[in-house]
Amino acid sequence: MMDLSQLIPNYPDVTQIAIPFFIIAILAELAYLKLTHAERKAGFETRDTLTSLLMGTGNVVSGLLLGFVAFGVLMWAWQFRIHDFGFSWWAVALCFLLDDLRYYWYHRIAHRSRWVWAEHVNHHSSQHYNLSTALRQSWTSTFTGMFVLRIPLVLIGFHPLMIAFVGGLNLVYQFWIHTEAIGKMWKPVELIFNTPSHHRVHHATNPRYLDSNYAGTLIIWDRMFGSFVEELDEDMPRYGIVKNIGTFNPFKVAFHEWVNMLRDAFQPGLTMRQRLGYLFMPPGWSHDGSRKGSEDLKADYVRLHPDQAGMPGLPGAEALEPRKDALVPGE
Repeated sequence: MMDLSQLIPNYPDVTQIAIPFFIIAILAELAYLKLTHAERKAGFETRDTLTSLLMGTGNVVSGLLLGFVAFGVLMWAWQFRIHDFGFSWWAVALCFLLDDLRYYWYHRIAHRSRWVWAEHVNHHSSQHYNLSTALRQSWTSTFTGMFVLRIPLVLIGFHPLMIAFVGGLNLVYQFWIHTEAIGKMWKPVELIFNTPSHHRVHHATNPRYLDSNYAGTLIIWDRMFGSFVEELDEDMPRYGIVKNIGTFNPFKVAFHEWVNMLRDAFQPGLTMRQRLGYLFMPPGWSHDGSRKGSEDLKADYVRLHPDQAGMPGLPGAEALEPRKDALVPGE
């Protein structure tokens, strides 16, 4: 008798199904913000929202054109699996949990390695924070090769189609947390799940909030791995990136950091180690120490506000020591 658990389900493309919901939710949020006139709400800027929608469209197109690369690699890896979890509901639930952990580490790497930041930065490029910002997605994620982080899931026995399905569920979940229309939620929810409050922190450029709250669905990963920072009423998030790009051109949004990164890496007179540093070290790294990364910005903030030393997201009293502005040439 055929084992029905081994029949591959026809998993729906949940992100495509959710598109009408996305549009309705964006319009509802816009209506709410206009009706409430809440001062803390970032609101909508027409050109910014249009850019986000175009970025979302480009992401769909790039997925259609290049999605076979990642899926092909995962299907190749499937032949080497050590187990097969099948397609039961509990296998889907376990796959979702582990893929959410995978997403956490992908997201953390994306903020700590310029190579991956080059494709992820566009999601942070809006200085507004509303549901349309969630659609500001990458066109170049395939080129970073980060889909290899899903290979361990395949090898332990989760089918690539299931992984794609739970990944879509994760992305759909993350849509609704891109809003200022929802304040802090019930404490048990805030404790376990990623919420608008937690994700506002992630999108903020305030020094205390840089490089924090990488969660997809479950904020427990940030709490476990020491990257959680709570949103404070006395330090409301300011959105964008540390050096805003000042453009609504979707092509510039999609490719500006790739251009800047490669320009830095191939400038004359550098050692190979320095060139690799511009490609793979954290954003803000420079071979001569002339730029500031997130650690430097946090330390500068603490020097100006010594009473904040040691608070979540900020360094301790050691940040009050004078900053070493330059590295030894060649290091």
